[in-house]
Amino acid sequence: MRRALRHPSFVAGALLSVALLVAAALSLLWTPWPTDEINMAAKLQGPSAAHWLGTDVLGRDIASLLLAGARSSILVGLIAVGIGLTVGTLLGLWAAARRGWVEEALMRLTDFGFAFPAILLAIMLTAVWGPGMVNAIIAIGLHNIPTFARITRASARQQWARDYVLAARACGKGAWRISVEHVLPNIAAVLIVQATIQFALAILAEAALSYLGLGTQPPQPSWGRMLAEAQSLIFQAPMLAVYPGLAIVLAVLGLNLLGDGLRDLFDPRLARARR
Repeated sequence: MRRALRHPSFVAGALLSVALLVAAALSLLWTPWPTDEINMAAKLQGPSAAHWLGTDVLGRDIASLLLAGARSSILVGLIAVGIGLTVGTLLGLWAAARRGWVEEALMRLTDFGFAFPAILLAIMLTAVWGPGMVNAIIAIGLHNIPTFARITRASARQQWARDYVLAARACGKGAWRISVEHVLPNIAAVLIVQATIQFALAILAEAALSYLGLGTQPPQPSWGRMLAEAQSLIFQAPMLAVYPGLAIVLAVLGLNLLGDGLRDLFDPRLARARR
């Protein structure tokens, strides 16, 4: 803990990430104004005591929309990264344990997955089932699977050459039991670091999909849709784009700094190399 508190990237990333979580949790209990309350008489107002950051073109409170947008970003990021982490880790462990044609087939499958970006997957899903948060989560989650599968397989293969794995095999343990009981705990640090990075990318992808109209749909607030709505008013009310853009930047920056700090903390050799 002392080493973590002395690491500037970890501290800055943790503070920004905690602020994001607090904003999302706060929006579940309270927002300055209802996010779906439209007041055309108060549209495009500047910051005031009643509306801390002003109002948008429909008279909605921007501060309330930003708080509720954090909730949407957290929800999409958690579920999408959870899908990628769970499925990708299982595939990577299977590939490292079985080797041979199983490993080759799984790795070629992940290569095929890399050929479909999250936005393209979302467009395909939207064409079939229509736009929405669920389809955005599925698209981002499927896009995360190849990344976690590749990282898990590479890390697990290194562990399979260690002496403790040979000792477990000598005790009669099967490949899958060794993977779960011995290999997975020793590569968990790598997966945690990657999960924080993918979380940041998931927030960015959700904002991009919502900006294109493929992600979170009204009346649920979204930072990406706030940017899309502010596009036509960029010269009349530029702050409408600045606020959600700054929220996205701080959220992604915080998670990236947190991942960078965790990588150094889990691998002290990297921390020494940077000194």
